[in-house]
Amino acid sequence: MNHDTLPTLPANASLFTRIRLAVHALGVLANDPGHTYYGPLVNACLDSETYAKLAEAWREIPETRRLLDERTTLQGRELDLDALARLPPGTLGHEFVRYFRDNGIEPFVTTFPVTNDVDYLSKRYRETHDLFHLITGYATDEPGEMELQAFVLGNLGVRQAVLILAYAVPRQLKRSGLKDFGAYVGRLRAAYLRGRHSRELLSVSYEKLWEQPVSALAELLCAPA
Repeated sequence: MNHDTLPTLPANASLFTRIRLAVHALGVLANDPGHTYYGPLVNACLDSETYAKLAEAWREIPETRRLLDERTTLQGRELDLDALARLPPGTLGHEFVRYFRDNGIEPFVTTFPVTNDVDYLSKRYRETHDLFHLITGYATDEPGEMELQAFVLGNLGVRQAVLILAYAVPRQLKRSGLKDFGAYVGRLRAAYLRGRHSRELLSVSYEKLWEQPVSALAELLCAPA
């Protein structure tokens, strides 16, 4: 697709415009979850204010300020997957590669421009999504994805998680005939509360932790499941 034909978020866009573009982007992502543009567009539409507040807080802490200044990346084109695969089983790097290969997917790559802290945090949120699955232990099937969305809602307060949950959960419950309604909602609530009581996962320098065991990182960063 020609980049010039992709929708853009106008400066000072109204809430209506943001929601309209986000819903359009979610429709594209439903058929193409790895789209390099529409994922970050959802972030920009719904969570610019969230990321602006995060960036302000990060600027006050040396470790996270360094992330913003260096704009380190976990995009697929920046990763040496073969080298990570050679790390011992159980380590973050090895399990990260296994995760992609087991699920038949590729690391996230974006064409969305990064011009400021908010753009960077939007990109980093997308490119750490698969690491969040590893650290939290939530599955990559649809119920597991919704648990992760509930977790990040509690952990980061991202609005897009609300929209994704509102978009996907009713469809899941309809397919199940509502027979598991109480248990499913309970799982989502537990994931949300777990996120609230866990370390802010977006602020972790995963680039420095490839050789660490996933189990140890999960215990360090996450509240018990």
